Formats: sequence, structure tokens, C-alpha cells
Amino acid sequence: MWSEKEKMTRIEKNFTALQAAGQKGFIAYITAGDPNLDATVEHIYALERAGVDIVELGIPFSDPLADGPVNQESAMRALDAGTNLKGVFEMVRQVRRVSDIPLMCYCYMNLLYAPGFERTVQQAAKAGIDGLLILDLPTEEAGDYARTLQDAGLNLITLITPTTPEARMRRIVQHASGFVYAVSRTGVTGIQKSLASDAGELVQRARRVTTLPLALGFGIADPAQAAAAAQNADAVVVGSAIVKQWHEAGASATRQKRVERWIRSMVQAVKEVPVQ
Repeated sequence: MWSEKEKMTRIEKNFTALQAAGQKGFIAYITAGDPNLDATVEHIYALERAGVDIVELGIPFSDPLADGPVNQESAMRALDAGTNLKGVFEMVRQVRRVSDIPLMCYCYMNLLYAPGFERTVQQAAKAGIDGLLILDLPTEEAGDYARTLQDAGLNLITLITPTTPEARMRRIVQHASGFVYAVSRTGVTGIQKSLASDAGELVQRARRVTTLPLALGFGIADPAQAAAAAQNADAVVVGSAIVKQWHEAGASATRQKRVERWIRSMVQAVKEVPVQ
């Protein structure tokens, strides 16, 4: 979908650099505005210091479909703090003054569609966002929206799951750019005790239908699980575990640094996995 002649997003440049270096990627999810947008700026900087390759910003929404309890509670804290899309874009502009780390948004269609989809996408691009993962955009309706993102220079990251038939998977990835997000298990986001047994098989099935990088996420909670996920995928996504750790750390600078060190241990576990 994205030719070599077109300008690459930061996400695409990152995966190109990772491939050249023979490394796997680490994508960290946090909820924008939890506990507030000023804290989110500092969390992004901490993630970058820890070696995270891409930051996935969850846009808080009152009626989520794919979010487990940890991320739902995080979104409600962000909404209670007054977080909205305009504020998130301003926060991203602030980050862009000092950081070039790839940023993508995890969001629901209503938040983009209600104020005008094309206008919102253009605002996201101008703010410095690199891609969108729209949870409830069905592939049957994705074509025009994918073109709008492409015209704005943004990636559309699409989801595949263990229950996605191969024929449908082929249709889903046709609209994707940047990378494809492979959901490691059925259900909602949330911390799990082990990586789903069929996660590797999902990645292998996806490789038959796309040449885009594949990121594996949902439920990864510790360095061992992250390393196991990286055995098959090109990148690993960790969300709820990070959200939970930072919430429990509160405003304590000492605890915040402890969380940053823990994230760095997760990143290092992924980076130590050799590229096949």
C-alpha cells in the first residue's frame, strides 16, 4: 500500500531500522491522560529512555469494546481528568518539540467520526501522530478511511486475531500499513499468566498473507512472556502491565524510576531474541 517513493512514517522508518539492525521491536501502550496529560508527556519520555521503539497512546473512550479492566479504569481516570482529543493532540505537539519517537493512537471510530473524520485525521498528522489503530472499523468499510489516512501520511494499523479466517485476513491486511497487530488471544486486553499457546501459529498464518511487520500483543505481562512473543513476531506490544505498574507507582519519583527500570528489562528481553 505504501510505495518506496512515498514519504515513510516514523513507524515505517523504525521497522526499517530494526530490520537493518537485526532486532525485534517493542511497542508500549499507555492511556493518554492517565492520570493527566502532563504525566503522559513524562511517561512518553520515560518509555523512550527505556528503549521503547513505538508508543501506542490509548485515547480514552467511555464505551470501549476491546479494553480489559485495567485499561478501562485507566480510561475513566483520564476522562475524569478532562482528557479529550484536542488535549491529546496538543500534548503530542509538546512531545514533538523534543522527541521524534513514533507515536500511534489506539482509538474508537466515534471519536474520529463525530468531529469529521478527514479533519480529525489531518489534525492528528499535524500534531505529529504517525498512525491510527481503529478498534471498531470493519474491514468491509475501511477502504475510504484507509485512503484518507494515506493521503495524510498516517499508517492504518489493522488487527487480526486467532479466530480470523485466512480469507478474511487477506482482506484485512490489504488496508494496513506500518505493521499488522496480531492479537495473541481472544477476548479483551489484560494481564495474563502465560502467552497463548496458539500465538505463534497466528503469526505464521499472517506471514502467508502480508509482508508487513507483525506485532504480537494482548496479555503480555513480564520479560519472559515478551521474549516468548518475540520468538515469532517482529515486535511485541505490552499495555495493561505497564498501565497497572505506573498507576500503582503514583506520584512517587522513586517508584516511577522503578517502573522505568522494569520496562527497560522488558525491552532488553525482546532485544535479546535473535532475528531468524
